[in-house]
Amino acid sequence: MATPVVLVAGLHPTARTATVERLLAGHPGSVAVHHDLGEVTRGRVRRTVRDAGRVLDSADVLLAHGCVTCTVREDLLPQLVLLAPGAPLLIVDLWDSVEPRAVAEAIDCDAARETLRLTAVLTALDAEALPDDLTRGERLAEIGRPAAGGDQRYLAEVLARQLEYATGLVLHGGDEDDHELSLRVLTHLAPLTPVHAVAALPRVTGAALCAAELAERVDPGTARLPCDARTDEIVTTVWRSRRPLHPARLFEAVDELVTESVRSRGRFWLATRPGQLLAWDAVAGVVSAEDAGPWLAALPEAAWDLVSPARRLTGALDWADPYGDRVQHLVFTGPGLDPGRFHALLDSCLLTGEEEAAGPGAWARYDDPFAPILNLKETA
Repeated sequence: MATPVVLVAGLHPTARTATVERLLAGHPGSVAVHHDLGEVTRGRVRRTVRDAGRVLDSADVLLAHGCVTCTVREDLLPQLVLLAPGAPLLIVDLWDSVEPRAVAEAIDCDAARETLRLTAVLTALDAEALPDDLTRGERLAEIGRPAAGGDQRYLAEVLARQLEYATGLVLHGGDEDDHELSLRVLTHLAPLTPVHAVAALPRVTGAALCAAELAERVDPGTARLPCDARTDEIVTTVWRSRRPLHPARLFEAVDELVTESVRSRGRFWLATRPGQLLAWDAVAGVVSAEDAGPWLAALPEAAWDLVSPARRLTGALDWADPYGDRVQHLVFTGPGLDPGRFHALLDSCLLTGEEEAAGPGAWARYDDPFAPILNLKETA
């Protein structure tokens, strides 16, 4: 039977180490593998293999390109396959700024499926640091925690993706007030993900996870987005509409939307791009808009069989004439956020009745400030 593998991610190394040590202690004979990327920009990666009592192996790994993908493909997977026969559980202790999705998808591959089975993705969080880190706008390179040379990601961006992708969250450190605040934050950002203390970790040796299904939980077209919620000072509001957005008016509103919320994400469509499902992703004042593929309504029906069942189900639930599955579905979370004002601002970005009646031919002539961003991503 394939050996279970659990990923432990997290920007907070103290919380992540405590989680790994608890797993090692709770599963005698288990082994943890860690790649230290602290000097990856100098071409050096240090791999450590340990059990509950001691370091079993430590070595420098030479990689052709010095990136996370290379580390996983060229060293982590071979190590896990080598260690699998003698371990009841393999624990991948991910470097601070590594996002678990790419690693999970590499492990859940045909070549390794008979040897390894991914059973859990845990993200360990420091209760004292979490609320502040979600508001920090620094790039990883600015604080000495890049995962590769040229890493341009932001700390808050990585933290949000780590906690939203996980199958379980582990809260560690801080005092009682820190725990209560962090739990309120997680209730808004990852409401369906169980939160555990280090001393009460979930079972991690069960059935195999499917990386494709994990991806569907966060991909724009199928994401399990939070619902309206209010917990003391923290507010989450959901804005939905069928009508197309005017690109210039939305572009003018972006700064206000992202600076007054801590986290926002979802899918939307612009009148100038009726075929494109666009992904909205913002955290700590940093926003991105990306082409996430076509709306189902923009595809010939014969092509629907090429998309996943989850994508077809989401499209069916969103479907309404005259725009099919095209929908504005954006979720904003922040302290003291005013839902009424946010909704009014977003409503003002929609086409007016007269503009909507003019039709796609007229919409195509609108100025589109998003074009440099979206067109660049399309040709990159």
